[in-house]
Amino acid sequence: MISKYIESANFEDTGFSYTLSLISGKHKPVILYCLMEFGTVRFNEMRRYLKKVTDKTLSMNLKELERDGLIVRKEYPQIPPKVEYSLTERGKSLMKILDLLCVWGEENRH
Repeated sequence: MISKYIESANFEDTGFSYTLSLISGKHKPVILYCLMEFGTVRFNEMRRYLKKVTDKTLSMNLKELERDGLIVRKEYPQIPPKVEYSLTERGKSLMKILDLLCVWGEENRH
């Protein structure tokens, strides 16, 4: 299967490359994993879960994941503002991949 990607004339045109583009970066996989584990999560909860992430970086990553259709943002019109994030069906379908990465990591960690 992987040989199909290696033989491709242009790596950027592969499904593998597309998938990596959606989850690339230091925080996106962790954000997705957090939403998989906890379901609906508020911004401040997410920030505490990721620990050393700035508000700006977290906000940018959440916007990109929302733009790519992997998460949904729900804003409640109240004071103080309340915003919740959760996985879309498309995002949930990616969880099998992240689960396999976790399993591989557990089996191969030294």
